Amino acid sequence: MSTEIKTGMIAAELHAIADAQPFVTRFLVRNLRTGETIGRGEREETPSASTRKTSIMMAALKAVSEGRLNLDECITYEARLAQEVASGMFRYLTPGIVISLRDAIVGMMVLSDNVCTKMVFERLTLEEVDGYCKALGMVGTHHRFLIPPLALKPDHSLADVTTTTAADQVMLLELILAAEHDAAAAAKLGITVELAAFAVQTLKNQVLRYGIRARLPFDTVAACKGGRGKRGRMDAGVVYRDGKPLYAIAAFTDGVPALMPDGTPGYTIALETIGKLSQACWRAF
Repeated sequence: MSTEIKTGMIAAELHAIADAQPFVTRFLVRNLRTGETIGRGEREETPSASTRKTSIMMAALKAVSEGRLNLDECITYEARLAQEVASGMFRYLTPGIVISLRDAIVGMMVLSDNVCTKMVFERLTLEEVDGYCKALGMVGTHHRFLIPPLALKPDHSLADVTTTTAADQVMLLELILAAEHDAAAAAKLGITVELAAFAVQTLKNQVLRYGIRARLPFDTVAACKGGRGKRGRMDAGVVYRDGKPLYAIAAFTDGVPALMPDGTPGYTIALETIGKLSQACWRAF
């Protein structure tokens, strides 16, 4: 079977998965061993939710590489950091706990803890993180808030939240992968090879198993970051096979209803849709 025919078949399957639902599904997938790429609305801006945190992590690591931040810096958990926070476990803990910036980055990524996100983001500026993304070529990514307001309506506008694109997220993930073994690629991110390795391992440590990993074998390694927004669910990551990157995938659902016609919560079907997209790639690639 020719590569063109095979790519056409997997593309048809991916689009059919998206077409089966009444909400919008945007995605970009890339076979990292052959270069096959399939997209759907991949350059259309969409709410980022917590997928934005990968770029926040990388901006922080750039500041570490430049000596402006120190991963060993001690940060005290203050009660104010739990205000307007709806994710993670720190908000339920007793103020006064001291952790390192390194651990705050890990908490922000592996549990999507927004107390940890505040700890990290307060050591940067919104303009710095947004400018970092633009400098990397993430032209569809716009950081607008430290933490999005909890009172957002389900039909909020894009201007009310940080936005990104599936293409931007895959590009960033590929840059991070390359930087893990290539000093020149690391320099493009403004970091060292060692910091790139830390970033990849932190993404691999993700403990939330819905989305990209939901329909894959349990022991599958994936370096990913998911998100939960008022308009949908999203996930972006790299899936490994036999210890090597197999494919990159970024999938964003949008306009997801609170309830599907059969009474199933919309977010359940949104996450299932992302899982099916990833499973199709796993089988085909």
